Amino acid sequence: TQGVSSAASDVYKRQVSDFEKIEIDTSVIKPKVGIVGEVLIKYHPFGNNFVADKLEQEGAEVILPDFMGFIKFIATHKITFNKLIKTDAIKAKLFKTAIKLIDLLEKPVISALNNSKKGYLLPCNIWDLEEKVNDILSIGNQTGEGWFLTAEMIEYIEHDIPNIVCVQPFACLPNHVVGKGVIKTIRSKFPEANIAPIDYDPGASEANQTNRIKLMMTVAKDNLKNKNNINKAIKKENYIIAVSYTHLRAHETVLD
Repeated sequence: TQGVSSAASDVYKRQVSDFEKIEIDTSVIKPKVGIVGEVLIKYHPFGNNFVADKLEQEGAEVILPDFMGFIKFIATHKITFNKLIKTDAIKAKLFKTAIKLIDLLEKPVISALNNSKKGYLLPCNIWDLEEKVNDILSIGNQTGEGWFLTAEMIEYIEHDIPNIVCVQPFACLPNHVVGKGVIKTIRSKFPEANIAPIDYDPGASEANQTNRIKLMMTVAKDNLKNKNNINKAIKKENYIIAVSYTHLRAHETVLD
C-alpha cells in the first residue's frame, strides 16, 4: 500500500510540475467565478446551457469544486442521523471510516497542490465545511445537495472567489432552500458576496439566464476594479511612507 501511495504521490507531483511550466497571461486580471448547485446541472454542460463557456466569454476565470466533496457529503448522512437522532450507529462508524479513507487518498494530492504557486482550490475537508454552515442552517438539511451547497459558497468566498453562479433545476425545492434561500444570510456575513441564482428548466428562457450572467459579471468586474484601485492606493501610500522614513533617517544621520 505504501508503495502504491508513493507512486501516486510522484505522479501527482509530476502533474503539478508540468502545469507549473504553463505560462499564464497575467496582463489581464479576470474576476474569479465559482459554480455551485444541483450536482448534475453544475457539472453537465448540456444541463446548464454551457454556463462555464458563457462565463469565460464574459471574461471570467471559472472555478469548479472537486466532485469528491459531494461524495464525502453523502457519506456524512448516516453520521448526522446518529448525531441528531441517535440512529444508525454502526453505519455512522462505517461512513466515518470511509471519509477517513478518502481523506487519506487525497493527502498526496493536497501535498502536491500545496507546492504550486498558481493557487489551486484544494480538495475540501468535509468537517471544516460542516462547521462553516452551523450558524446559517442545520446540518439536518440533507435533501438534494443539502447544507453542502451552502458550504461550497462560503468556501469560495473565503478563498477570495466572491462571485458565484448558483445553478438549480426549476422545480428542485430543496436546492432553492439551501441555495437561493440562504443568499441573504450569506451576504449579511460576507458583504462582498456576488451570487446569481439561475434556474435551468426545459421551459426556462435562455435569454433570461444569459442576462443574469451578464449582470453578475458586470458587478464582478466593477468590484474587481475597485479592489485593484484600493490596492494600488495602499501600495502608493506605503511607498510614500517608506521614502519619507528613509529621508528622515538620512537627515538624522547628517545631524548626528
